Amino acid sequence: MNKNSIFNIGLTGKSSLQKNLLEIALHNIGDYLLLMKRVFAKPENGPYFRKQIVNEMNGLGLDSLLIVSVISVFMGAVITIQTNLQVDNPLLPSWTIGFVVRQSVVLEFAPTIISVFLAGKIGSRIASEIGTMKVTEQVDALETMGINSASHLIFPKVIACSVINPLLIVVSIFLGLFGGWVACEFLGIIPSSQYIEGLRSWFVARDIYYSIFKTFVFAFLISSISGYWGYITEGGALEVGKSSTKAVVNSSFMILLFDLVLTEIFLG
Repeated sequence: MNKNSIFNIGLTGKSSLQKNLLEIALHNIGDYLLLMKRVFAKPENGPYFRKQIVNEMNGLGLDSLLIVSVISVFMGAVITIQTNLQVDNPLLPSWTIGFVVRQSVVLEFAPTIISVFLAGKIGSRIASEIGTMKVTEQVDALETMGINSASHLIFPKVIACSVINPLLIVVSIFLGLFGGWVACEFLGIIPSSQYIEGLRSWFVARDIYYSIFKTFVFAFLISSISGYWGYITEGGALEVGKSSTKAVVNSSFMILLFDLVLTEIFLG
């Protein structure tokens, strides 16, 4: 076999692999959209859904408040220290540090980094919970009783995440900026008054609205994608673990992809 034959075989194999991956991706996207159509069908029991949404907000969101708070404070402090190293220039006013920290935390670090973290924590929980119900035939039991299992299981989680995640991000923004102030105060980077002046400089409310809107989109992606991977789980405990991993990976990827798209649309 000559070198050209080997090269042609390699190209054929690569082309076949790309085609298979594309088919799998399109198949999953189609199944996901069909599932979302079922999820947002008219709820069959309004009072149940309201109660379940509150329970999901507590389980999915409030349980994450402590760790989100800790991450945000340290994130703000680290950004402040690194910004100080980068803008250590006598030609730049010292309040520039506060301005850069505010823009970084509000526009990117709080909504995106915290959402990726929540994709791991919340996404794996949703996928494993629904996946376990699927492999133990609890989902089939709901369908047998004439209940729309997709809406029954996924809809409350989507609404809960879409409400609680933006609130967590608002907390994250304030604590991130507070962490920057702590770094300035205790490490002597710049006077607190200069840091606060930087936080207030050229502030526009649109940045906050954009951050919250972006988080809302991310919350929907996390809950719906994780619910999808949990709902299509088949097999046993091993498959539940695989579905949880796929939920986290795909949710994180889609967060980064939509972050790029939304940034280009609104800020580009």
